[in-house]
Amino acid sequence: MANGNMVRVWDPLIRVFHWSLVIAFAVAYFGEAEPLWLHNWAGYLILVLVLVRIVWGFVGTPHARFTDFVQSPWVAGRYILAEMTGRARRYIGHNPAGGLMILALLALLVAQTGTGMVLLAADEGAGPLASWIAPSESLEETLEEVHEILAEGLIVLVVLHIVGVLLGSLRHRENLVRAMIDGRKRDLEP
Repeated sequence: MANGNMVRVWDPLIRVFHWSLVIAFAVAYFGEAEPLWLHNWAGYLILVLVLVRIVWGFVGTPHARFTDFVQSPWVAGRYILAEMTGRARRYIGHNPAGGLMILALLALLVAQTGTGMVLLAADEGAGPLASWIAPSESLEETLEEVHEILAEGLIVLVVLHIVGVLLGSLRHRENLVRAMIDGRKRDLEP
């Protein structure tokens, strides 16, 4: 597990999940539903990735499990305050703020893909929910707005996530982006 003072933290599934999600979300968001089939398939991939990640959060490797990093919002808030004053402790896995971010991202991604599938059924009479949801112009208009709001909310979370990764990398003198590529981080000092 350890190589010098480096330890393996992120398993291959977590790393593949993370970068696949980055690509699928970029395709879905920046493609602006053109072509629609690509936007839809990116959304389906996002949903599958999120569902796999949720399962892996219960049965995966130690640092992938929710029990390793999910803490109360109060703990996450105290961590953020400590980080702002330079007194936050370093974590091998996700810190409490990162854990809260993961939960928020997963929740919004589930809502986003869910509204997307309902919207596809209501607007086009297509997709996996088409046999349960009749086309409806009023439902389509409402869901289109919700879907767009969720997308913008996800962009805000992504930007906050990137800022948090960059600040954490600087504050703790470690390359968190590289760690999500090779899976290794510096071990905690004794």
